[in-house]
Amino acid sequence: MAASDADPPTGSPVLTAKGVRVSLGGTAILHGVSLDAHRGEVVALMGGNGSGKSTFVRALVGAVTPTHGEIHLSGRRLTPAARARLGYVPQRLTASGGVSATVAEVVASGLLGSRQLRTPPRSRTLVHEALDTMGIRDLARRDVTRLSGGQQQRALIARALVRRPDVLVLDEPMAGVDIESQVAFAHALGHLKDGGAAIVIVLHELGAVARHIDQAVVLEHGCVTYTGAPPTDMGVHALPGHDHEHPHADPQYVEGPSLGWDGP
Repeated sequence: MAASDADPPTGSPVLTAKGVRVSLGGTAILHGVSLDAHRGEVVALMGGNGSGKSTFVRALVGAVTPTHGEIHLSGRRLTPAARARLGYVPQRLTASGGVSATVAEVVASGLLGSRQLRTPPRSRTLVHEALDTMGIRDLARRDVTRLSGGQQQRALIARALVRRPDVLVLDEPMAGVDIESQVAFAHALGHLKDGGAAIVIVLHELGAVARHIDQAVVLEHGCVTYTGAPPTDMGVHALPGHDHEHPHADPQYVEGPSLGWDGP
């Protein structure tokens, strides 16, 4: 079902960010960013370079601390312990850190934590489920350093999925990967959505996953300039300096300050 034809989400959102502000080195980066993600919903976070997308994701995963605002997971404040229920896939990160390991070992490492040095008894089942979801079960015994960039990215996503997180956050998962991997990722995204996952995905353009996107949140200079169903041509919203003052179907605009700088 296309995003424009989808029914609006019901129930309370799994992930809620309200008025998130972040300052780094004395410079304000985010200016009150808000976002909701429900079960079975894919939210695209879009904007040009310097719009604040990566900083917002870093706030979600606890890498930076908001100066104002709140982030909740399943109605509770997103504490370090609660972040175990949030799966995160960073952009442009090698799957093994340069260390030789099989794909299955990389995925199983997602079950480990600071207080858990051994994988749980059900780890084999969980790893196989994650590999199957990403369509890479046949690569389980392969050395991850010998895989293509797209295959490595799918292994990283499987590593995030292995804990069966409530929310999956993906930071530009299709950047620099081959077409085959993009198509495989789009298929996996649809499967995860149908399974009830709440997904936030950072994108420059919708591309192969367009039909799975339910909501778009567009940032510019750290401000939300558009929230609503993805317009037909979403690519223009990713361009820095784009004029967002033209009409869309049922948009929700949030006015923000004109800052005149291009922060991180």
